[in-house]
Amino acid sequence: MTRILYYLVLLPLSLLPLAALYRVSDLFYLVLRHLVRYRVEVVRDNLRQAFPEKSQAERRQIEKRFYRHLSDLVIESIKNFTISRKEALRRMVITNPEELNRLAGEGKSAVICGGHYANWETWALIAPVGMKHKIVGIYKALKDPFLNRKMFSSRGRFGMKLVPTKATGAYLRSGEDPVKAIVLAFDQSPSDPRKCVWLKFLGRETAAYFGAEKYSRDYDMAIVYGYIRKVRRGYYEGTYKLITRSTTDMPEGELTMRLFRELEGEIARAPEYWLWSHKRWKHSRPAEKALLDGKF
Repeated sequence: MTRILYYLVLLPLSLLPLAALYRVSDLFYLVLRHLVRYRVEVVRDNLRQAFPEKSQAERRQIEKRFYRHLSDLVIESIKNFTISRKEALRRMVITNPEELNRLAGEGKSAVICGGHYANWETWALIAPVGMKHKIVGIYKALKDPFLNRKMFSSRGRFGMKLVPTKATGAYLRSGEDPVKAIVLAFDQSPSDPRKCVWLKFLGRETAAYFGAEKYSRDYDMAIVYGYIRKVRRGYYEGTYKLITRSTTDMPEGELTMRLFRELEGEIARAPEYWLWSHKRWKHSRPAEKALLDGKF
């Protein structure tokens, strides 16, 4: 079924110019928000919890803009199957590649951290272009083998190396690609609420993966935050910010807190570009897990 979907729908759509695809996105928005009502209650509850100080009318405006962006994001992700390197680089501009290349020139590997914000898919596609690090994406394999192969080939076609989540430790220990930058989306919901740290994020107790902090400590990697700003429809800017060259002297949990504070800042500036349909708060904090208070 997915093979048919790919060849009869996704691939033909991806060959259309984005100007035409945005007309499809306009229609998709109406279907997604008003007809299918895709996770509308999840989105509304998340916005209500994150912005209790805003009126319902203000939250509805964020909701509307979010669904318009989500529709564009789906279309842009489909386009990525066949987008040219030139077009991708025109639509996602890295404003300061020297920030990351400076680390590579010093022989320093890094972890590039970011959230599900703006257009992370196109950023991941062009991230390796012109960079001195080997850019490595850590990914969870899709259940469908055919679709997994297509996503694998699409995401890696401009140079990103893809490593399955379960093989990450073995890859890092192997010494392969001595100067590397691994990419982590740190705002995903952990499957086990006991194997994570707990902190406040958008006003709610939130389970957080400890991966970035662990990789930095275990493999002496710098931590870089990757901002993405939506300039206008179809155009984005990515900016790197060095958070720390080393977490050796940081108290446990400080880095994780700092990363979530950076993401909160992005969301505060333009909340419609975060993935509000994500069921982020699926777990309650176990009694034995302390809540990080941010006092470092």
